[in-house]
Amino acid sequence: MIAGRVGSAGLAVVCAGLLAAGCAGDPDEGTNGVGRLPAPTIVRQARDAAEHADTVRLTGSVVSRGRTYRLDMRLAPDGGTGQVATDRRTFTLLRVGGDLYLKGGAGFYDHAQPSAAAALTGKYVKVPAGDPAYRELSGFTDKKSLLDGLFALGGHPARGDHRTVAGVRTVAVTADAGTLDVSLEGLPYPVRYQRAGGAGSLRLADWGEPVAVRAPRRGDVVDYGRQISAG
Repeated sequence: MIAGRVGSAGLAVVCAGLLAAGCAGDPDEGTNGVGRLPAPTIVRQARDAAEHADTVRLTGSVVSRGRTYRLDMRLAPDGGTGQVATDRRTFTLLRVGGDLYLKGGAGFYDHAQPSAAAALTGKYVKVPAGDPAYRELSGFTDKKSLLDGLFALGGHPARGDHRTVAGVRTVAVTADAGTLDVSLEGLPYPVRYQRAGGAGSLRLADWGEPVAVRAPRRGDVVDYGRQISAG
């Protein structure tokens, strides 16, 4: 009897230890396994996955030169299209190769003469390559530029929590410049990037989904012939 009781007690101790170690479950069970990897390896695999996907949808906000831009862009290898909004204006961007077009929304041309505003409303304006706005605006349509900024996380990368972003299980990697959430489901695509210091948060989705990027019809394009301001 004593031996039986000792055996039962020992079994209880072993079971308690196992429960303490595994009752919560393995957070990486059923995932792609990147949550077990060191932070630099997670970032490298996320970048590899992102670079091999031709397209992505980008939504959220970024702060550039003290101005906040709210984005909803679809990016492809040869260009991109979508909407951008600032505190004062909303406009559509379309880039096909090196050609960048802008279509102002309601109120975008309020600063222009009434006749010019009437001619421009609902039309695409081709942004001259030499315009100061060209480089800044075209960056919102360039997948490579996006990835370069996204993965410039800075020093001291550290693997963080397992969590869920928009229904996707992720692992976070935090570094000096921000926090990157990487998918634990399927390929390790970036799912969200939060810039340090409240400088914006971007969601990335629809990796590899078809994106149609076509130049507007000639009749829908107006040659404004002046500098474009996105402010």
